[in-house]
Amino acid sequence: MPILTKAVWDSRYRKMLALMDDIHADAIIFTSSDFFQFATNFHTDVLPWERPVFAVVPRNGTPFLVMNELSTNHMRFSQEREKVWITDISYYAEHPRLSHRLPLLGQVPELLAERLKGAGLARSRIAVEGGSAALAAAARLLPELTLQPATAECRSLRWQKHAEELAVMAAIGSISDWVQDRYRENIRPGRLVQELDFAMASLFVQEAAERFPGEHFEVIRCWTLSGPASASPHGDGASCGARIKEGDVLVNIVIPRLNGLAIENERTWFCGRPGDEQVRLWTAARNANEAAIAAARTGNPVSAIDAAAQAQIEQAGFGDYIRHRTGHAIGIIHHEYPEDMAFCHRPLLDDEVYSAEPGIYAYGIGGFRLDDTVVVGQTPRTLTSTPKTLEYATVL
Repeated sequence: MPILTKAVWDSRYRKMLALMDDIHADAIIFTSSDFFQFATNFHTDVLPWERPVFAVVPRNGTPFLVMNELSTNHMRFSQEREKVWITDISYYAEHPRLSHRLPLLGQVPELLAERLKGAGLARSRIAVEGGSAALAAAARLLPELTLQPATAECRSLRWQKHAEELAVMAAIGSISDWVQDRYRENIRPGRLVQELDFAMASLFVQEAAERFPGEHFEVIRCWTLSGPASASPHGDGASCGARIKEGDVLVNIVIPRLNGLAIENERTWFCGRPGDEQVRLWTAARNANEAAIAAARTGNPVSAIDAAAQAQIEQAGFGDYIRHRTGHAIGIIHHEYPEDMAFCHRPLLDDEVYSAEPGIYAYGIGGFRLDDTVVVGQTPRTLTSTPKTLEYATVL
């Protein structure tokens, strides 16, 4: 079963310690949902702007959490399944209790200050990912405490993936290929586009139940754009009632997430035999995708992925139809760091993971985008393998 074990925590913790050494911090506090999951392996079930969460990882000592009472039973389930990595937890309430009272939301700064003081961090220098008003208020209660903004530095912790993370991502890459095959079987003229996507999502979760029983599987997106609407990467805002027509070009987006990790798999389809211009556009998009994958080689600049894809599209004469960068990193969330792929010139590292999704958008004709999830290495490898032939893309 593709899961994340304590080995992933050990790897992430070593990265945290190295970062603390590098920036001279005594602890790191994570405040956003995705970083909270990174530090704990707990799938956050609240929005931190409404119900703040804090994962405190000291250089020395036991990590601890401050969480809302809403998560109490969810955390209990996770602990019983031995999935969560940090189990020292203080809860606060959002309703007054008659007995067994907890600090209320307005008392979170006092609770957090008390926990930091108890951990010997009252006079320390703490790196902060994100931040919150409650944390700032807690710092005012500890006048010798220094909070050091470190959002950018913390993002680097998520660049390279552990072998277990790659195994989870490979597993959902495989099931995304499976659902792409189901899309091919179900594209037909007259079908409601949204109905197609919901039908595919239903098949998705049924197949996941067979492959990953008892695990945390999510369908982040099964989303298709058909016809001229696909020339807008995120649709035309009029999807309700849209139907597939003979001759349409369709772009679909398949994004599953398993045990806290996501991948992307996107393909361009033809409902009926494509015209010559459609074939030229599709071929340029396919060639750009393959060039992007080949450029995801250790030591290349991150920006080389985008540059390689753009060169193919420009060479085909469709440079004016580019509307976005070639992709982005992917992991705990499906848009990971670095988000500035096209302008990030640091060397790529082994086991970073990116979407390779160059797109061409011809108004009046449609969109042409093929996306694979690629692992950086001396020889890049993809975690998605849906065929990229014109024959496969054509649904007759």
